[in-house]
Amino acid sequence: MSNVRFVGLDVHAETLVVAVAESTGEVRTLGTMPNRPEAVRRLVRKLGPPEQLRVCYEAGPTGYVLYWQLIGLGVHCDVVAPSLVPTKAGDRVKTDRRDAEKLARAYRAGDLTPVWVPDAEHEALRDLVRAREAAKKDQLRARHRLGKFLLRHGRRRPAHLKMAWSACHVDWIRTVRFDSAALQIVLTDYLHEVDRVAVRIMHLNEAILEAIQTAPPQMRAVMRALQALRGVKAVTAATIVAEVGQLSRFTKARQLMGYSGLVPSEYTTGPRRRLGAITKTGNAHLRRVVIEAAWAYRFGPAVRTPLRDRQAGLDPAIIDIAWHAQKRLHERYRTLAAKGKNNNQVITAVGRELLGFIWDIGRTIERQVPIAATA
Repeated sequence: MSNVRFVGLDVHAETLVVAVAESTGEVRTLGTMPNRPEAVRRLVRKLGPPEQLRVCYEAGPTGYVLYWQLIGLGVHCDVVAPSLVPTKAGDRVKTDRRDAEKLARAYRAGDLTPVWVPDAEHEALRDLVRAREAAKKDQLRARHRLGKFLLRHGRRRPAHLKMAWSACHVDWIRTVRFDSAALQIVLTDYLHEVDRVAVRIMHLNEAILEAIQTAPPQMRAVMRALQALRGVKAVTAATIVAEVGQLSRFTKARQLMGYSGLVPSEYTTGPRRRLGAITKTGNAHLRRVVIEAAWAYRFGPAVRTPLRDRQAGLDPAIIDIAWHAQKRLHERYRTLAAKGKNNNQVITAVGRELLGFIWDIGRTIERQVPIAATA
């Protein structure tokens, strides 16, 4: 349509900078306005009929509140990936006005890449699994602080305690005593923090399990089916679904691999083609849990009691996919390791292929349990 207006918004917590690109013509800035619902409604009325507006803004810390408000007003809106916004190599001036104009201009040209916007159920589950991820990071820091404190004062773990941070290891730390009252206070404080974070993680794990049981039917079915894969338990399955949304929105498994940032970078010119490290241009949370799951495929194919329990009652077709994944990914691990690749490279390659099986299971279940069943 010749009368479509392309609107770029530079969004901050308190303000919005607005730029408009007409279908034909220059880009102009409309100025700065408060980031408030009533101000957004006035802007939409000023710009014209909602069906003639195309609005975009970069994904960021303000979330998707503005997106849902614009959709509610009947305006088409895209939230775009900041890392994929085209930037001129020689441009050294950055202002909010220029950012808004650049978005409007690139949006009109079709050069922006929209991100997936989660619905209410996916966003709630995503916030929950990310809260657990933050707690795990806090736990690692707390353990490092305590471990380094003991090391500085020559208190080493006894040789018979093979596994760090096992229950026996923590019990041994509780028996450590210092002559100095100050050092004893520090030890008690560090140990209390380790215990506190452990309780926090336990509560979040329970909340995730409860959220899985109360999720819409399609989400619940996909999370249940993904656990047929080796290395994918409840928390990992919930993270995958929360971060990706509908797996069938990807028409090919390679698209999901690209979304995770696990595909190799490439530099090709003329007859030369060179592959580099993975792009990491994608969802880091998805990439982390897939790499963690990929370590399970170092071992030969087997279905032991925990995995057998997770597969109980599932469609035989899903179990067949999971078994094929075990055989293929273990063989892939062995092949790459035999070529002398280091473990991190091998596991990254295995994780990339694991995403293909995750995609296959997800789209199979989403065909069987349509999203309409969530109503």
